Amino acid sequence: MPSHPLAVHNFRVYWIARLCATLAQMAMVIVIGWQVYDLARETMSIKEASFQLGLIGLAQFLPLLALSLFAGWVADRIDRRWIARASVALEAGCALTLAWLTWTGTISLPALFAIAALLGVARAFAGPALQALAPNLVPLALLPTAIALSSMSWQVGVVIGPAMGGYLYAAADWLAYAVSGGLVLISLLLLFLISPVARTATRKDRNPWLQMIDGLHYVRRNRLVLGAISLDLFAVLLGGATAMLPVYARDILHIGADGLGHLRAAPALGAVITATAFSWRPLRTEVGRKMLWSVAAFGLATVVFGLAGPGLTWMIGPSATGSDLSPAVLLSLAALFALGAADMVSVYVRQSLIQLYTPDDMRGRVGAVATLFVSGSNELGEAESGFLAALIGPVAAVVGGGIGAILVTMLWARIFPELPRARTFDVPDSHDIAPAEPKSG
Repeated sequence: MPSHPLAVHNFRVYWIARLCATLAQMAMVIVIGWQVYDLARETMSIKEASFQLGLIGLAQFLPLLALSLFAGWVADRIDRRWIARASVALEAGCALTLAWLTWTGTISLPALFAIAALLGVARAFAGPALQALAPNLVPLALLPTAIALSSMSWQVGVVIGPAMGGYLYAAADWLAYAVSGGLVLISLLLLFLISPVARTATRKDRNPWLQMIDGLHYVRRNRLVLGAISLDLFAVLLGGATAMLPVYARDILHIGADGLGHLRAAPALGAVITATAFSWRPLRTEVGRKMLWSVAAFGLATVVFGLAGPGLTWMIGPSATGSDLSPAVLLSLAALFALGAADMVSVYVRQSLIQLYTPDDMRGRVGAVATLFVSGSNELGEAESGFLAALIGPVAAVVGGGIGAILVTMLWARIFPELPRARTFDVPDSHDIAPAEPKSG
């Protein structure tokens, strides 16, 4: 038997495919946001353009909201490889279309909003299928490590992709989309290399609608899973500093598109270093407490980032901004580095606990709920930050969100005592997992 998940061909191919797809997705998210803000600023004020950032986050979230339960049900009934392949193919089409429109100079706000919505559709199906597929690819003994590696692949793509997108966009606006399209095509090819895998059959004698909402019922019954998912939703929903990076790069730190790449690279670097450390020394004890502390650290880093640029400008004058090496920029980068490192710890623990405490025949539907919550925290967080910035200004929105994330962490530690009591990543006994399917219905 192989001693490591990456020694298994199917898992190794899957891991690279998921990384490539996530890199492309996240690169497109940041570039779409930048283009929306840039186009809007040609005719709108900062607050009005920030409102457009909120709308683009909403455009990506609404398809997820509408389709997630159905996508999870599909992932538990149809070959998860084919669902992932179809979703990734749609993402490739979106990326290449954006590259063409941008290269020809015909890109517009309506086109950006329409394609962002299509990307939301693709992610609604890709998330549950890819997340539920990983545990099917390795022996049971390797399951905890495989889940951790799978969540690392996703999180590394989440933080590196936007940085990559920022730098490519600075080099040539169409190039970010073209490279994203290439990465998605590579992911599609790799997904076709995964051979058929066995998985637990889902009951087919129950009403399909009842089966769709089983994921919600399971999450509600399993308080550890509910606490982990909802903590991410509310903490990141409030602490969505990254949604304001185009505003900070252009109008607060005054470092432009190149600087936007630096700002996106800082959390990526923090996450990669943390992930590398976990690959050598995985978390083994007090994983729940460490997740809670990491979310609180995420909130604190958000507050520091929010205050860095305008605070130093106020204290030492306008020279605090406008240079890649100015004190304001350096402190902002340090705060974002810490933010990325803390977020990696949180995602690593949360995704591992959710997968380990979910039966295989429910992983698609529970994964759909998790995708909905995570996307809710990301896309709705961007919408919340954009709308709040339109009302009270971007700095107040970022700082207030960071404080809110800290308060949510403190509250969740009391509401869900199961979280600090989670000690290790050992595969739980069956009695620790809520029943997969209701006995009747």
